[in-house]
Amino acid sequence: MKKLIQEKTTILSDMLDGFVLSNPENEVIADSVVVRKEKKEKGVSLVSGGGSGHEPAHAGYVAQGMLDAAVCGEIFTSPTPDKILEAIKAVDTGDGVLLIIKNYAGDVMNFEMAQEMAEMEDIKVAKVIVRDDIAVEDEDMRRGVAGTVFVHKYAGYLAEQGDDLDTIVEKVEQLLEGMRTIGMALTPPLVPSTGQLGFDLAGDEIEVGIGIHGERGLKREVIKPVAKIAEELVQTLQKEVSSSEVIVMVNGMGGTPLSELNIAAKYINKTLADHDIAVVRWFVGDYMTSLDMQGFSLTLVPNHEEVLKALEAPTASKYFG
Repeated sequence: MKKLIQEKTTILSDMLDGFVLSNPENEVIADSVVVRKEKKEKGVSLVSGGGSGHEPAHAGYVAQGMLDAAVCGEIFTSPTPDKILEAIKAVDTGDGVLLIIKNYAGDVMNFEMAQEMAEMEDIKVAKVIVRDDIAVEDEDMRRGVAGTVFVHKYAGYLAEQGDDLDTIVEKVEQLLEGMRTIGMALTPPLVPSTGQLGFDLAGDEIEVGIGIHGERGLKREVIKPVAKIAEELVQTLQKEVSSSEVIVMVNGMGGTPLSELNIAAKYINKTLADHDIAVVRWFVGDYMTSLDMQGFSLTLVPNHEEVLKALEAPTASKYFG
């Protein structure tokens, strides 16, 4: 295994130590919680997080206009409730805290336990659970993937505008109703904590419908030109996204060159245009990765005036845009 690590046991701590060097406006508390150094004095605070390995998510979005705290677990491992509680207590202004949770059993269980613990300390806490991955047929079991980053930005904008906790939850739930994502992989991720590949994939194969933790996808097929891949992913998403105007995220999985993401965007745009769907805003880059996986995910959001305004609003995060 060739990885730029010191020890398997210090991956998280070493990563966070390095992160705050280039992001000095943030600090690490309780060993694995990234917070803004300047805590805001009023308004709803946002807490998200999960296992590491998805950088720049989630710590990269701790910034004005987005998150107030990110709780970082070990690679592909949910953070524990006590760490999540530390994050909630650190950022609470008295106006409530919103937990943005990706729909994985460990994340949901631990964030909900932390919510109960915080409420016992008279902190007002609400949650939204992101389930944007269309690759899972059962809607209750759908995973939270790249669309989670749009939730960070939208909820962050609403908090900046002074919306109260209940209003933010209501508006975010409306966003979640229409947002869908599907991903594909050319190669699986190599997990440094185990030294194992997420799954086996032949040199001439791709995996369609992958998760962000090295989970297998819906199906495996022989590699084909990117135009055909784009067409397949768009047609899959069209089964549930029917808007004639969409916001699009082409999200790199960590090991995909930006040049290839831009090529994918070209052919995604062509496929959408062929179906009379206009793109009002593009987001192309690494937003929610899976270590060094080669591939990308495609997220479609029906255009909505406030959502578009929120996604285009300024943020101090250097990783969103």
